[in-house]
Amino acid sequence: MLDFRPDTFGTLNADDYDALHDPGTTEESVALIAELAGPDAGLLELAIGTGRIALPLKQRGFDISGIEGSPDMVDVLRGKPCGADIPVVIGDMADCRIAGEYDFAFLVFNTLFNLTSQDAQLRCFANVARHLAPGGGFLVETFVPDFSAFQDHQSLRTMRIGMGSLLFEAKLHDPVHQRIDYQRVRMTGNGTKLTPLQMRYAWPQEIDLMAKLAGLELENRWGGWTKEPFTRDSRMHVSLYRKPA
Repeated sequence: MLDFRPDTFGTLNADDYDALHDPGTTEESVALIAELAGPDAGLLELAIGTGRIALPLKQRGFDISGIEGSPDMVDVLRGKPCGADIPVVIGDMADCRIAGEYDFAFLVFNTLFNLTSQDAQLRCFANVARHLAPGGGFLVETFVPDFSAFQDHQSLRTMRIGMGSLLFEAKLHDPVHQRIDYQRVRMTGNGTKLTPLQMRYAWPQEIDLMAKLAGLELENRWGGWTKEPFTRDSRMHVSLYRKPA
């Protein structure tokens, strides 16, 4: 079993995170968050990382703060224009407190699943609820679990091929604990780099229950960042929860 702590992902990925982890949805994500939060909203991003979402929102004039488990990721953020202007607290997003009350919080790019137990995910929802002002919103983006590409609870896929490089990903699925252990292998002329990751996935209905236990109500769910309908064929969801006013 992989031993992941709140700072492990950043330790392994900070150096080349921006180059290798671009989902291609940043513009749409920023636009929807800005629309849902509304003008003059105070924003809180959990797992703010290197600022992929936070910096464009800051440039739009939003007052935004963050929680991040990895000092290495925050170092990258601080090296970008306006990155030093965003208050960030280092800590586990399941428990870490940050000063203030926020109108809108968000946790994107499957990062809820980086909390590798149901208990930690439940604590995360409770922590967000504590930081939200009455009527505040919490937006979550995750993949919908899909095991059609797995055989014997294993999967292997090629992610990128270059003239001098190869990136592929191996996965092991533990359905009892709802866990997927990943190993990304990057081979270049300089050698081989292994980047492990562990995720504890949850189905949308389970996430709804976590939110409900934290006192948050599901307001809307879409199948993508441009408000596509969420259907049985959706491979991701963007879900908006609301703290009662």
